[in-house]
Order: sequence, then structure tokens, then C-alpha cells
Amino acid sequence: MTEEGEGEGDDGAGIGGFGRLPEECVARVLAFTTPRDTCRAGLVSAAFLSAAASDAVWTNFLPPDCAQILSRAVRPLEYSSKKELYFRLCDPILVDDGGMVS
Repeated sequence: MTEEGEGEGDDGAGIGGFGRLPEECVARVLAFTTPRDTCRAGLVSAAFLSAAASDAVWTNFLPPDCAQILSRAVRPLEYSSKKELYFRLCDPILVDDGGMVS
């Protein structure tokens, strides 16, 4: 039994106390997961939501030759975050006068 006011979630700490960790720590952990798991983590806890959307996490999921792919795109890809870029690259894009990269 816990004392009144000390129940899990009463302090907004999130699942297992992860909500008390700095966002950068949560982001580093999420960077070792998969894009799917990162998206799920953002849905599970408000404490994870910001970390799950951070560019620091999504940079790890982008292909190593991302800059080269983007430079070869027929039309520039517009994106506001690395997460958005990741999902835009999930669809094939035209490069080098009509070739496709998927």
C-alpha cells in the first residue's frame, strides 16, 4: 500500500518513473529502438511524446546516404522535422531525371 498522494502517476512521472528523466535521456534510449517503437512510445506517455518527436532520435533512423539522396531528388523534399523526412523517404522519390529511390 502507498500513502495517500503517492500512487503511481500522481506526480505525473509517467510509466515506471521515466517521466522524471530528462528528455535527452529518453531520446537517447528511443534512438536504440525502431521507428515503430518510437512512435508507440510517444502514444503511451506524454512524457515520451516530445522525446519521440525529437530530431536527435529520427536522425538515427535516416539512411546514411540521406544527404546524397536528397541532393539527387528531381523536386526538393519539403519537411519540417527529421521525423517527417523519415516518413517522406518511406515513399519512393524521383531522382536523377526520373529514376526512383525507395
